[in-house]
Amino acid sequence: ALITKFNYEEQGMRCWLIKPATDDRDGADIVASRIGLMAHGDVIGETDSIGEKYQAAGWCDVIIADEAQFFTPAQIDELRDIVDTADIPVMCFGLRTDFRTLFFPGARRLMEVADSITEIKTICACGRKAVVNARLDGEGNVVTQGEQVLLGGNDRYTAMCHKCWAERVRARQKQGDLTED
Repeated sequence: ALITKFNYEEQGMRCWLIKPATDDRDGADIVASRIGLMAHGDVIGETDSIGEKYQAAGWCDVIIADEAQFFTPAQIDELRDIVDTADIPVMCFGLRTDFRTLFFPGARRLMEVADSITEIKTICACGRKAVVNARLDGEGNVVTQGEQVLLGGNDRYTAMCHKCWAERVRARQKQGDLTED
């Protein structure tokens, strides 16, 4: 998201950077990348109207939405409407699924209404394409229970291919079965 923002601004274009209030890991209005880039963005609360905030923000050439999976489906629809009515691009960045491989509601709606989807590939430790954002407990074990939203970084999540994730889940389940006997 931040590299995209830089690219637009380098061409003299105005970006409206937004993020959901849910993601406050780096500060309420901070968008930060794993490689150390940071920028201030407008915070969108769960009950906020993105359309109204867009009108208040004024003119821009592009909207860049970080952590879009945390927006509500209605907010995703508002972004879609801005694309259609204002004829400006909206670029959303975020995760498709949670640590259990289930869609986030905002991500599901985004997949349903997006004009195009570009996947940014991540690599599992085994070298395969990562498709799961695996949640880890304090000992580094893969977790498959809990609330859908639990903020964290590399200390709490790791990118894994489905095969490695499933193997770790099965091993954990097997250990659980052995300890219950």
